[in-house]
Amino acid sequence: MTIFRCPLCGGPLWEAPQGLGCPRGHRFDRAREGYVHLLPVGRKHSLAPGDDKAMVAARRAFLDKGWYAPLREALAALAVEHTGNDPVVLDAGCGEGYYTAGVREALLAAGKSPHAAGFDISKFAVQKAAKRCPALDLAVASAYHIPVADEAADLLLNVFSPLAIGEFRRVLKKGGYYLYVVPAARHLWELKEVLYDAPYPNEEKETPYEGFAYETIVPVSYTVHLPGQEDIQALFQMTPYAWKTPGAGKARLAALTELDCRVDFRIHVFKKEA
Repeated sequence: MTIFRCPLCGGPLWEAPQGLGCPRGHRFDRAREGYVHLLPVGRKHSLAPGDDKAMVAARRAFLDKGWYAPLREALAALAVEHTGNDPVVLDAGCGEGYYTAGVREALLAAGKSPHAAGFDISKFAVQKAAKRCPALDLAVASAYHIPVADEAADLLLNVFSPLAIGEFRRVLKKGGYYLYVVPAARHLWELKEVLYDAPYPNEEKETPYEGFAYETIVPVSYTVHLPGQEDIQALFQMTPYAWKTPGAGKARLAALTELDCRVDFRIHVFKKEA
């Protein structure tokens, strides 16, 4: 069983030799890790869009040590609260599957029978997600052209991923919930103080979206103590700061032996209107 649909014609997909196929004869090979590639060549803006191997590896190393476990636990609790017994969960921009797998585990522990799926435009990220949790239904795909039928998901997750609100509204069932995670104003503030001469806070706002009702905003805030360069560099390399930090900032970061850093998220909870 897969939640995904053919990205070329929109038809249903079923198991075919070495992958998935649709009624019109389109075929999609399944990678050895278990995911399928549903990003047509015409929608790729580069040879390997999305996060590269280094960023994915850094994020996995950092997350696997539990530094962002409180966020995963908060998402899992909201997923359990806002779903029925047999929910279809779709993680838009699932990365290497840390949150997707955590939500699935929590739903199973609550006695539910979830169908948990995720997609990301980075094949390197989806490869890691498939290895992390082979039970996930995974694909390489774009959030702006989600290969999923209308109103297929009961719960939609978006953790630091592109906002494609029209597509999110389309694939979510009426009465379904959308959990949108964004950084709060001073998220990673101490890291930014090392990297930049004049850091500025992230913008925080409450944006209403057509077809969705605001339910609540859940804060997740705490401080981590990173004991050495391995964890400090993993955090740095998994953020967009790795692309745009000047050499002086990188040098200051490399000189640190430890770092106490604020972690500050906001989970915006929306319900799709009937």
